[in-house]
Parts: sequence; structure tokens; C-alpha cells
Amino acid sequence: MVCSVYREVRSLFYFNVSSNLEYPVCPSCRSNKRDIVFRLQEPYAVARCAECGLHYLYPRLSVGAMQQIYREPSYYEGGSSGYRDRSYTSQEPSLRATFRRLLVNLDNRGLSGGQLLEIGCGHGYLLDEARPFFDRRFGTDFSPEIAAIARHTGAEVFVGGIEQVPADLKVQCVIATQVIEHVYDPLSFVEQLVDHTLPGGHIVLATPDIGGVLRKIMGRRWPSFKTPEHVVYFDFRTLSSVMGRAGLDPIRRLPYPHAFPTGLLAAKFGITLPGWLARIQMWVPATTVAAYGTVRNA
Repeated sequence: MVCSVYREVRSLFYFNVSSNLEYPVCPSCRSNKRDIVFRLQEPYAVARCAECGLHYLYPRLSVGAMQQIYREPSYYEGGSSGYRDRSYTSQEPSLRATFRRLLVNLDNRGLSGGQLLEIGCGHGYLLDEARPFFDRRFGTDFSPEIAAIARHTGAEVFVGGIEQVPADLKVQCVIATQVIEHVYDPLSFVEQLVDHTLPGGHIVLATPDIGGVLRKIMGRRWPSFKTPEHVVYFDFRTLSSVMGRAGLDPIRRLPYPHAFPTGLLAAKFGITLPGWLARIQMWVPATTVAAYGTVRNA
């Protein structure tokens, strides 16, 4: 089935998607040697770099086409499944629970305090939950309308990506959850995060785990093979490799249990649950790989 975002690309640009495709080298090491390991819906496949082992979407939409979609508020409300409450806002209770647990895990490791910058903050649920843990909070989002909503948390939110963060803004902690899988040049992205982190500060990244149990069980039906917006797929080895090359040391795993509405999980297997049961939260430990790294002192 053609996904909702794919349909929106066609409606936004009024041309054949094939005219806006590109055939990339490995986004991490730039090798052009690859193996095709999964065939997804046409025209997409998942390639594995023969040099560094990174998995990535092949082919992919151009970055301009994808950024246009991210600027649309409807991006957060889409979803084509049997589960009617798949939108970002309908998952607010589960997302807030997930972010609260993440923030507690950070606090337990001495990674809270000072200023926080979140890249891809969406509606600001994490920024809001971070009030007790950080003195000042900043965020970014591509959609002006969504950024305006996130500002209601009291955070300062910039419209766009990391490029829109003022050059002189440096914080103690940068968080990007479920973001790096959207990034066309992950090494450059992490290097830019380092530029906005104080020496001795920390960068926290979380992304769907292609090496996890859920992916191995579901194979090519893994929900995080989201086309066309997910363009890179990490496990801990490939994620920590990019972080290390960007100047982070040491790099450590971070527990990242994720809460989901039961109805959303059931829909991924083609099962429809009644409303009261669909809203129950379920904690799933094997969906996300998370790591944090320290910016070396100058």
C-alpha cells in the first residue's frame, strides 16, 4: 500500500515521484558498494553498505521534496493503517511517558541541568517534560505551525533544522529522538550538534533499531521501514561509529523503553482493537537504540 506521506508528495508536486528520486552512495562512508537486503514498496529498497554496514534507503526522494513535506502540519496527523489514532497528537500520553522515562534516565546519569536543545521537537512534549530537569530549553522544527505550538511550553523554538540554531548558542545537552533516521548526511548532522554543545556536554540520539528483536521478527514488514521519510537505519554499532567520527568520546548505550498505544501496535499486525483497549499504554523495550556521547574538552 502506498503510504500517506508518499501520497502527499504526489499531491504537493504534481509529478511522477520517479522524477524526484536520487540514488545515493552510503550516507556514512560514501562507498558505492552495496547489497540490497530488503525490497519495500516500489520503487524503494533497503541497501546495506558493503564497507561500513550501514543500512539506507535506495533510492530516496530528494532532500528538497522531503523538507517540503516536513513543513506541512498535516505530516504529524497522517498515517495509513487500520488504527485511526495514529497521529502524533493522539499518541501524546504515550510519548510523554516515553520522554519522562528518558529524562529520568538522563538525570540518573548526571546528564541533566543547564540548557537543553532538542532537534525536531514536534509539538514540544519532551521540552515540556524537561522543565524540572533543565534551566532553559530550546528546540527546532520545520513546520512554523508546529513550532508555534511547541513554544507554549515556554521553550524558544527555531523554525527549520539545526542550521537555524544561532551559531553562538551552545548548551550542556542536545537531544534528537527519532530524527537521525531522517537525515541525509548523518555525520555532518552530528558534527553540527557538536558545534552547539559545550565542552564536556552531551549529545543524546535515539532511533529505530534495525538490529533489534522486533525488526528481526517482522523482517521487511518492520514499521520503521517508513518510506520515503526514513532514509537511514542504525544499530548501536553504526550509530556509535558516526558519533565517534563526529568527535564524541566516550559513547555509551542508553536504555530507551518506548510506550505505545496498544491499538497502534495491534494495527501493525492488522488487528483492530476496541477504543478502550486501544488506548492502553504498552512498554516495548526492543524498538529503539539510544546512545549518548560526551563532547571532548578543547
